[in-house]
Amino acid sequence: MKWNIKSILKEVLIVGVMVFVLSNIISYVRRPALNTDQLPQIKATLISGNQYIQKNNKPLVLHFWATWCPTCKLEAPNLETVSKNYEVLTIAVQSGSDDKIKAYMKENHLNFQVINDANAKWAKQFNIEAYPTTFIYNAKGKLQFSEVGYTSTAGLLARVKMAK
Repeated sequence: MKWNIKSILKEVLIVGVMVFVLSNIISYVRRPALNTDQLPQIKATLISGNQYIQKNNKPLVLHFWATWCPTCKLEAPNLETVSKNYEVLTIAVQSGSDDKIKAYMKENHLNFQVINDANAKWAKQFNIEAYPTTFIYNAKGKLQFSEVGYTSTAGLLARVKMAK
């Protein structure tokens, strides 16, 4: 086979589509089994010291992550971007003290809302087994999407817009 730019681009596109399909299959298989697709009432104190107030009239990106998770670190800027225009609540699981998480956030230039789940109480409630795990709920609190593993900014934005 003679290689030229067109055939190389075609191969890259095929591999890209295969990786996309495979990652979605893996995410589907690994997604947590929830008892309900309705968002439970969330009342918690953020690492900032503020109380989290759940907004029932907007879609919510609920994201479970950990400071020790390399994939979570790669994905964090994507959540930061989404949090500028949409409701994003993140839960840092077994990641140390509030001060340690604050230092991590500052070091990585992150400002999204974080609940410290030091004892994995929230993670257990949502049956989280892998990190990162993201849930996207519509404005009525009904689960629209769940994703296990890395999600791009474009993927997050598309899912939030579809959840509206």
